[in-house]
Amino acid sequence: MEETEFWELVDASREAAEGDPEEQADALVERLMGLDPDTVTDFARHFESRYNRAYTWDLWAAAAVMLDGATDDVFDYFRCWLIGQGREVFEGALHDPDHLAELVADFDEEVDGDAEELGYAADEAYERMTGTVMPDLGLPAAPREPLGTYLDFDDDDTLAERFPRLWDRFRA
Repeated sequence: MEETEFWELVDASREAAEGDPEEQADALVERLMGLDPDTVTDFARHFESRYNRAYTWDLWAAAAVMLDGATDDVFDYFRCWLIGQGREVFEGALHDPDHLAELVADFDEEVDGDAEELGYAADEAYERMTGTVMPDLGLPAAPREPLGTYLDFDDDDTLAERFPRLWDRFRA
């Protein structure tokens, strides 16, 4: 599976679900079930590699600003949600997390920012197709610690300075 096909599946599932993260996961499972198991495994590799790339202190702090706090689990689900927003939002956020203030037009804290089920979509499709768990993806181990420089999520002054656009939109 090429990267373009990966993002097309993500975009198509988001559009089918009209942006609802839970419905997007269901739509993605259905789309993946129309593929062969090897392609579903390739999709999982693409997803996991992006999930690991998004394990940064800056993105975690941005999630904390947007969601008014972000535990380990909340940040895990946020990274799944971020991938689910598509290539432009994902790559833009990696390049400059503060840019999420403009990249995400509508954001409902009760619904958005949490797409845990999206992280399991490929596994679910694979298991339903084959009756077995997905094989090891053969990817390098996930980073033990977030990449980049640590940020104190409880230091409002630092967060406001580092993410002025997010701070103005979500906390001011």
